[in-house]
Amino acid sequence: MDIVLFIKSILKDGDKKGTFILFHEKALYRKFIRHLDEEMEYALLLETVMKTTDDAIVYVDKNGYIKLFNQSYADFLQIKIEDAIGKHVTEVIENTRMHIVAERGIAEYEDVQKIKGQNMIATRIPVFVNGQVVGAVGKVLFKDINELKYLYKKVSRIEKELKLYKDEFSMANRAKYTLKDIIGESKYMVELRDFTRKISKTNSNVLILGESGTGKELFAHAVHNNSNRAKYPFIKVNCGAIPYELLESELFGYEEGSFTGAKRGGKIGKIKAADGGTIFLDEIGELPLNMQVKLLRFIQDKEIEKIGSIHSEEVDVRIIAATNKNLEEMIKDGLFRLDLYYRLNVVTIKIPPLRNRKKDIHILSKYLMDKISRKNNIRVDGISDDALEYLKRYDWPGNVRELENIIERAINLLDGETIIKGKHLPFNIRGVMKDKVVKELKEVVEEAEKQAIIDSLIISKGNRTLAAKHLGISRTSLYEKMARYNINI
Repeated sequence: MDIVLFIKSILKDGDKKGTFILFHEKALYRKFIRHLDEEMEYALLLETVMKTTDDAIVYVDKNGYIKLFNQSYADFLQIKIEDAIGKHVTEVIENTRMHIVAERGIAEYEDVQKIKGQNMIATRIPVFVNGQVVGAVGKVLFKDINELKYLYKKVSRIEKELKLYKDEFSMANRAKYTLKDIIGESKYMVELRDFTRKISKTNSNVLILGESGTGKELFAHAVHNNSNRAKYPFIKVNCGAIPYELLESELFGYEEGSFTGAKRGGKIGKIKAADGGTIFLDEIGELPLNMQVKLLRFIQDKEIEKIGSIHSEEVDVRIIAATNKNLEEMIKDGLFRLDLYYRLNVVTIKIPPLRNRKKDIHILSKYLMDKISRKNNIRVDGISDDALEYLKRYDWPGNVRELENIIERAINLLDGETIIKGKHLPFNIRGVMKDKVVKELKEVVEEAEKQAIIDSLIISKGNRTLAAKHLGISRTSLYEKMARYNINI
């Protein structure tokens, strides 16, 4: 066992009377030295903090006498540190309560205290050792309450600016249309509205199919606005309008410095921006194969990874995709992934072209007329029957979007009139009936009868008896009509 030996002489009246010898285990001595070192380290650390902080700090013992006092507090009171140390705190700090906190052991937070005619804010906290109060620490939070008022105004201004930015973001990324904006009285459109209402309440991905101009985006808006995600962002992405090399950064975002030209601070991607809400991927058929892989991975994992990042982020987003392309044909041609198609095509909304629901043209035209006239502040009282007839006979390759353009063009050509007429429609619309000549009913009936007899004779291969039977007339009547119309078959 290692021993540390202490030897001390015993003196009496200046004479040595003996020797005192003390034996200690070396391990105990080392522990004592280590304890002293730790206390010295803590003391030096506390001294460094007191010197370097800009906060005004004071420490008093349990009787209220100042033991520590830093330069910031001394500067605030316009005194020297040595003039404060050892004095009772009430002699140094005006209106102080440090001695009361040290006595009672109850902390006081953000208390207003007047010093040198200024209202300051201070916090006082008791210090406990082995459950007993040994002193208290005081800290000046604001040397002048006006500092707090200034800070409050600054924070309030920042909060207002943040709210403004949030409101602008919300306005720019919200769904504008609802189920009420889906106009149509045809059976198919009534059923499609009901179907859309039902599937909106789920979180399943939606694939919207339809020709260009049928209103795919309108249905996407309606699904979001009728869902539980309506109060969260609705982010639109046109996959065909974003350059190939920018698609990944637009969808997933990037970290600062991840590539040449990257913005300072990085960029949040569209998918992350839609967190909690809906992302509408229009023209999904234009998505390159490499991005199809990344989108599929996100749908499966519900996580994104920014360009240049090594960490993934969880994102809760509902996907609504739309296209006017035949994805099944694209899959056969190797242009679209089958697994992504199945992930997107959980629920399908198929929007019919306008030519297949011409019953809706009347109500659509009136709706668009009201909408456009209000927007342009032009009075329009209605659409004439002849104009509606032209509209109903047209095939509408551009669907509802083309109809809206035609109505807006007609409104701009009214020139003081308040009724849209056939003359206000473009030539390609009116051209459907321009060569049509109205005949007398008798002439129309005779032409139809003649054609029916010819068709019957051809089908019967010239057998008059059989042709008459098909027509439901006697053979004699057939001969008379053949002679009348000069039919020789």
